[in-house]
Amino acid sequence: MTGSARGIRRPGGTSGTPAGPVARVIVDVPARETNREFDYWLPPELVAITEVGSRVEVPFGRRVLQGLVTEIRETTDVPSDKLKPVSDVLDLVPPLTPELIRLGKWMGETWVCPDTIALQAMLPGALKAKYERLLEVSPDGEERTEEETDRAIVAWVKARKHVPVRTLLEKFPGEADRVKRLVKRGVLAERQTVRDRVKPMKRLFVYPPRDPSAIDAWVAGLPASAKRQKAVLAHLREHPEPVALAELTKRLGVDSGAVKALADKGYVAIREREVLRDPYGGRTFAPLPVPELTGEQAAACAEIGRCLESGIHARYLLHGVTGSGKTEVYLQTISRCLDLGREAIVLVPEISLTPQMVDRFKGRFGDRVAVLHSRLSQGERYDEWRKIHRGEVSVAVGARSAVFAPFTRLGLIIIDEEHESSYKQEESPKYHARDVAAWRAAHHGAVLVLGSATPSLESYRLARLSADGSNRRTNDGRADAPAGATGVSEPETAESAGHTGGTNAPAGGPGRTEPGGSEGQSRSHGLTIGLEPLRLIRMPHRVGGRPLPPVHLVDMRKELEEGNRSMFSRMLAAGIRDRLMRNEQMVLLLNRRGYATFVLCRSCGYSAVCPHCDVSLTFHQKTGMLRCHYCGYAERNPESCPSCGSPHIRHFGTGTQRVEEELIKTFPGIRVIRMDMDTTGEKGAHEKWLNQFRERKADVLLGTQMVAKGLDFPAVTLVGVLAADAILHLPDFRAVEKTFQLVTQVAGRAGRHELPGEVIVQTYNPDHYAMQAAAAHDYEGFAGMELKLRRDRGYPPFARLALITLSHPSQPVLVKTGEQLARAVRARWLKEAGQRGLDASLLDVLGPAASPIPRLKDRYRMQCVVKYRHDLPAPAIIRAALDSLQDALAADAVGEHVQISVDIDPQNMM
Repeated sequence: MTGSARGIRRPGGTSGTPAGPVARVIVDVPARETNREFDYWLPPELVAITEVGSRVEVPFGRRVLQGLVTEIRETTDVPSDKLKPVSDVLDLVPPLTPELIRLGKWMGETWVCPDTIALQAMLPGALKAKYERLLEVSPDGEERTEEETDRAIVAWVKARKHVPVRTLLEKFPGEADRVKRLVKRGVLAERQTVRDRVKPMKRLFVYPPRDPSAIDAWVAGLPASAKRQKAVLAHLREHPEPVALAELTKRLGVDSGAVKALADKGYVAIREREVLRDPYGGRTFAPLPVPELTGEQAAACAEIGRCLESGIHARYLLHGVTGSGKTEVYLQTISRCLDLGREAIVLVPEISLTPQMVDRFKGRFGDRVAVLHSRLSQGERYDEWRKIHRGEVSVAVGARSAVFAPFTRLGLIIIDEEHESSYKQEESPKYHARDVAAWRAAHHGAVLVLGSATPSLESYRLARLSADGSNRRTNDGRADAPAGATGVSEPETAESAGHTGGTNAPAGGPGRTEPGGSEGQSRSHGLTIGLEPLRLIRMPHRVGGRPLPPVHLVDMRKELEEGNRSMFSRMLAAGIRDRLMRNEQMVLLLNRRGYATFVLCRSCGYSAVCPHCDVSLTFHQKTGMLRCHYCGYAERNPESCPSCGSPHIRHFGTGTQRVEEELIKTFPGIRVIRMDMDTTGEKGAHEKWLNQFRERKADVLLGTQMVAKGLDFPAVTLVGVLAADAILHLPDFRAVEKTFQLVTQVAGRAGRHELPGEVIVQTYNPDHYAMQAAAAHDYEGFAGMELKLRRDRGYPPFARLALITLSHPSQPVLVKTGEQLARAVRARWLKEAGQRGLDASLLDVLGPAASPIPRLKDRYRMQCVVKYRHDLPAPAIIRAALDSLQDALAADAVGEHVQISVDIDPQNMM
């Protein structure tokens, strides 16, 4: 097998191998050595059902693996006697389209990961390979058994053809050594097979007689005591369609025995039938009326609608304040897309995908919507995906991975809250859904809409450059960017605006030039694929002319100086009492779960730290445990100091559990719903708590950032932010932007309907420009200040970053490897710069240095940061450096255990 093909036609019949096409397969082995396509012969019986995108079972060395077909061709350079056949095709209809296969290869190049990891990210969890060992009887196995137990085992296996090892050992407990001997003697043969993780769900259905006119005669012929059988027949006469056995018995109040008795007589048939799991099957969704649009909404719908109707690929940044009606714009543009016979994907951050959001989409589009999110079971997600795959729905609403929905007629992709960092995957492949969406929109000639009240600075700057006419191209293919949108000089090109991804290929509709280009082309941010600008649409006013709520900044330093040691400022406490008297509701945000953020001995200074990570343990009062939120380690809360024995051990910092306790203590009778990772872990908990709050069964919704977005409750008139500075000073250049976004978003939960709202923000930095801008609802002012600082410091969107993180149990080994890697990247870049005549200062390697969290899960961590400009091929340079480094590490028994992770355009620098 080989990854190359030089057009050598394999003669039919050579070395006993019949003629036939060859499938190029990427196997499920995420390693550098196997990151290529392998050629396999397609047996005649599999040719008709094998397509690009098919999952196949193939032999690979001594193993059997799952692979994905990337190409089918008639030629190969593999000698016929070495060409292995495809063992099986796992799907009659390929789960991936040819477009998604090409997308996977582009993702592998862009985010520096093996192609198989990128392709596996597109498959539902149910279809990811589950490898199982099977035992079968060898051709002469029966003849070589003498002992009675051996014969019993062999006979049992032969009767079933092949059985999983675990099943055999369960049938013959205590005989593991005997089974092992039978395998070693060749009596039993072992092989590996590939299976899906989840199987389609099947249920028993009752099929009525083909001739309903016979039912009356059958009823008359039954004895008087067979009342239940008569009731079943009478029901089937009135409802002559197949019905689930469980539903029929429940509806009529009979047991299954009555139905089975009718089946024994031949009156009805009972057969197994596949049914789709429907996570919303027990609910009804009231049709939502289409409201009259505001002028701003109508203008946005008209602008996007024109591109939908003309079939022109276009990209928009919909910048609308909270409560401006962006969701209604989404709904009406989707409706227009469906009217045109095309399909739509709507991405929503996981924490914003609330039951309220699902209700709106289901209420407008009914059964044409599939919903994909992590709170569904694996089987439910699989069946929702299957609805998309089968073409039974036209709209997919979901979190990050829904961007891979296997639609073939995409007309519209919407990304709500496009600034959310959760659209960036933290494990390989470390893709950003925004850039994958840009690639797919360019491929399909679709419209891409990015919506937010607080757009990411990368998207905002690119949109302002587009608005200023900066997408004019110079003769070197770059954008001719004028002075920027923030009031400062911005000589950078649109390509440096900072998202990950694409090439400078023309935007392609179906059948047009493919986005992503060929290998070796320079790479730039996904939103700059093609020549289309990112057009800015503004919606600066709330629906109904409602005002944005006033935001009060409370200086917690002054509260302490004036004797208030409570976690609630006097203004917030008064606001809570006022709402309780008026029977109105409140949302309180504290982006920190648990009871206390750290435990400290006031006698000796001991602090409870995770023994596996360099982070403090968080106290959870309900369980009495100290827990690490990174690795899951837990220990009992000490009653005295483990170091000096002092009883003066205290809990410091504030988490959501402690706030809940203080609310109940300070405001007797207050009803609190707490929403954080601890209270929403069970399936259905998220929906349960929000429904209770909507039904006015609580006064306060207290939570982490999951209460900051996607919620719309008419009675909420007060929003309190308890620790607005929680992430302001983290060692991450985006910390200020994230603080502004979080405060602005949660402030938008107040006063969205008839009752006016108010926001109280408790901070130790009331004069910080992010706090001042959030209080004034001044996104443009904040963006201008932050962009100026980013430009002065050379951070995105004025440069791009690649974060390379290394980890190893030994710190000296890690330091040595980090230095080798930094040297390798620099050397590769200097060679590239010399060959292309580029300024070497366009790319810089910072580090290695200890990561902000220097140890996790007993592994030390270091990082190198690659900072580069424009569309330099940094991912290819890093990949080449890693290849050379890993060759050296392979010869080092200690060094080969260094784990290396690459994150292009990271959202989290920790």
